[in-house]
Amino acid sequence: MTSKVEAFLSAQQEEEIVEAIRAAELRTSGEIRVHLESSCAGNAYTRAQELFHQLKMDNTKDANGILFYLAVDDRKFAVLGDSGINQVVPENFWNSIKDGMEARFRESEFTKGLITGIHQVGQKLAAYFPWHKDDINELPDEITTS
Repeated sequence: MTSKVEAFLSAQQEEEIVEAIRAAELRTSGEIRVHLESSCAGNAYTRAQELFHQLKMDNTKDANGILFYLAVDDRKFAVLGDSGINQVVPENFWNSIKDGMEARFRESEFTKGLITGIHQVGQKLAAYFPWHKDDINELPDEITTS
C-alpha cells in the first residue's frame, strides 16, 4: 500500500522540484532541501527545526541551509533557514517566501508552490550568498521523507 506521502508527488513532479533546487543552487551557495512527511502533531516550524538538525542541514560551511518542510495530511508547512542566512536577510524574508507558496497551495498546486518558493530563495539569496565556481554541493538535492 502506498502512503499519502509517497503518492503526494508523481515521479515527474519530484524531478521538477529537484531540477528547481539545482537551478536555484546555481544562483546561490545556499543548500536547499525539501522534506515531506505524513503528519505533524504540533507546530510545523518546530518540527522543521528538528528535521533541520536530523538532516544535518546545520553543518554547512556558511550556515546557509534552507529546508522546505511539508506535513502532507495535515496541510502544514514551514520554510526554515540556518543562522548564517537569518543574520543577513530582512525580518520578513521567510514570510514573503511562504506567502508566495501559500497562494499556490490554496489552489492545490503543491508542486508549483514548492517550485515558486525554491526559485524565490535562489533569486533572493544570490545577493547574500552568491554561487561561486568553486562551490561544492554540500547536501543532496533529492526530496526526503519520513
